[in-house]
Amino acid sequence: MSAVFTQDPQPGGEGRAIADRLLVAGARVAGAACGEALLAQGRTVTVYDREHSERLAALAERGARTVAADRFDAALLDDVDQVVLSPGFPPHHPIALAARERGLDTYSEPELAWRLRGPDAPRWLAVTGTNGKTTTVTMLAAMLAAAGLRSAALGNIGEPLVFAANGPYDVLAVELSSYQLHWSRLLAPAAGAILNLAPDHLDWHGGYEAYAGAKTAVWRGGTAVANLDDPAVADLAERSGAKVIGFTLDEPAPGCFGVADGHLIDRTGPEPVRICPVADVRPAGTHNVANALAAAALASQAGVGPEALARAIRTYTPEPHRNVTAAEMNGITWIDDSKATNPHAAAAALAAYDSIVWIAGGQLKGVDVDELVARFAPRMRAAILIGQDRAQVAESLARHAPGLPVIALDGEDDAVMTDVVATAAAHARPGDTVLLSPAAASFDMFDSYAHRGDAFTAAVRQNLHMDEPSETS
Repeated sequence: MSAVFTQDPQPGGEGRAIADRLLVAGARVAGAACGEALLAQGRTVTVYDREHSERLAALAERGARTVAADRFDAALLDDVDQVVLSPGFPPHHPIALAARERGLDTYSEPELAWRLRGPDAPRWLAVTGTNGKTTTVTMLAAMLAAAGLRSAALGNIGEPLVFAANGPYDVLAVELSSYQLHWSRLLAPAAGAILNLAPDHLDWHGGYEAYAGAKTAVWRGGTAVANLDDPAVADLAERSGAKVIGFTLDEPAPGCFGVADGHLIDRTGPEPVRICPVADVRPAGTHNVANALAAAALASQAGVGPEALARAIRTYTPEPHRNVTAAEMNGITWIDDSKATNPHAAAAALAAYDSIVWIAGGQLKGVDVDELVARFAPRMRAAILIGQDRAQVAESLARHAPGLPVIALDGEDDAVMTDVVATAAAHARPGDTVLLSPAAASFDMFDSYAHRGDAFTAAVRQNLHMDEPSETS
């Protein structure tokens, strides 16, 4: 039977093809949202997940065919014309491979949201990169709101994009992961930023080139906001064929954003324009100055002026688990940087402190930590290692810091954090920073990086006998 497609209108007159019969693979937040959105449009939807859940039952009540099974049966593809994969499904997953063998168009939730857009849909300004995405996209949403635009930070954070495809917003600040961009075809934001590139998710993508290549899909709309201080990003931008708006921590060239005389500067107009003092950027750190510049460059594409940019930067509230202070007592500062799920992210936090008790480990996702350890081992008083790949971190520390106390702890979930904090307290001295910046993903032990950070903060308060959480920086 041949595929039947409905052409959904999109700005510019192009058609966006969504099949009438689809398989949605995965029934967690993104998958359930896709199923709900497609059913609302009258599509014939099959939803597969490995286990029964309330979300799966709710989709069945709305009219979906639902299948819960530990192993995927390729026969489920017999009666569908497209596959919507939850973004975490890698290209080598059996569902993806079976769909490819049959020539089925396969994509994920952000791509579906893009195809669902109507003629009055909000514009998308998108952010990707190895690190800093959430900080940048929430800064961007704040800038858009400061200019009076209806906006929200969505995508890899917040509510599913399919629920906002056609409003009630003017402009969306969209965080896109490499997974989501890999499973995109037509998605083309009005402007997209790549903040930085470093090896990450190599086991998912199959190599660095595929990972970096997926990121460049954010420039498909023709306007590339690019970090000129990152050679890999700058090279990709130069070869992209897109209009490039660069940002740099140095003095900007014409057409770029940068820093001069202690201020963020916009040089995209006829004369340089000061936005705000660098000191206004929070959280502090050069990487967050770069994030603010990227957000400003994107916001400028929606007509946001320097006054609104400055107001948003001054009042921006940092997201949790991103280099925030969990506690300060007896001259020791306890920092929750659980969002550092790869070495590139951990480097930004490690660079900010002089004497560190480092808490690290988890799932390294095929990425080497040797360069990170070699660079920052001289700053460390001790290292406390947890998680699936702690032995790899320990081996690197043994090579580059043979005299450093390294304590590897067994255990799971919240309970191990009590031991982690007690061990850190025994090694830390006044003036030290106890830094949870794992350089690894959390899913071997915790539900998420947020769960890991919350467990750390709770254990710190318990160890220090604090009744109330401290303010975050």
